[in-house]
Amino acid sequence: MKIALIGYGKMGHMIEEVALERGHEIVARIDMDDAFDLNDADVAIEFTTPLTAKDNILRAWAQGVPVISGSTGWRPEELEVGDWKLEIEGSRVVVKDEAGKVMLIWSSNFSVGVNIFFDVNKFLAEKMQHQPQYTPSITETHHIHKLDKPSGTAKTLAEQIENELPSLQGGAGGRLPIESIREGEVPGTHEVKWDSEEDTIVITHIAKGRRGFALGAVLAAENLI
Repeated sequence: MKIALIGYGKMGHMIEEVALERGHEIVARIDMDDAFDLNDADVAIEFTTPLTAKDNILRAWAQGVPVISGSTGWRPEELEVGDWKLEIEGSRVVVKDEAGKVMLIWSSNFSVGVNIFFDVNKFLAEKMQHQPQYTPSITETHHIHKLDKPSGTAKTLAEQIENELPSLQGGAGGRLPIESIREGEVPGTHEVKWDSEEDTIVITHIAKGRRGFALGAVLAAENLI
C-alpha cells in the first residue's frame, strides 16, 4: 500500500515506522508549508491540527485520495460533502462518495485498546441507567503540546454516557464534567469515574506511547484499501 503522510511530527514519524514494518511504502511526507503532492498514494493518513485538518482532507480529495484522519478538536460534520454520504459509526465518522467508496475515516482515537475502552464505557453507562445514585465524571491527562482541550477521546466518552443518560446533557459546555490536565510528555490517560455515597467505580485507559495510535491508524488504512 502506498501511503502519504499529512503531518510529519512525532505521530507522523511513528506511523511511518509502523507502516514500513508492515510492508507498506511511504510515497509522500507533507508537513507545514511543504508542497501538497500526494504522489498517487492509495491513502493519506492525516494527523495535524484542528485548524488545518479540514483543508488537508479537502486537498487530498481533490487529488482523489481517501484519508484516515486522527486530528481532533474539530468534527468531520463540518465538511461540506455535497452528494456524498456521511455516516457516524460509534466513535468514527465515515464519508463515502456517490459510488459508495470510502473517502474518509475519522476517529477521536484509533488505538485498539481505546476502542475496547469505548465498548466498556458504553456498557457501564447502560448499566447506570437504573442506578441514579452514581454521578459520572471524566479526567483526561495529556502532554503539554496537545492543542485541543478536552481531548477528542474524552468527548467521545462523554457522548457515549450522555446517549445512555440524556438527563446529564446540558451541563457545563453541554456535557458532563471533564477535567483536562496538561503535563510533561504524557501520551494520554483517560479516567471515567462513577461516584456514589456508598462506593466509587473507576475505569481507566493509560497509553504507554504513540505506537498504539499509529498502529490503529495503519490498520484502518489497510481495511480501507
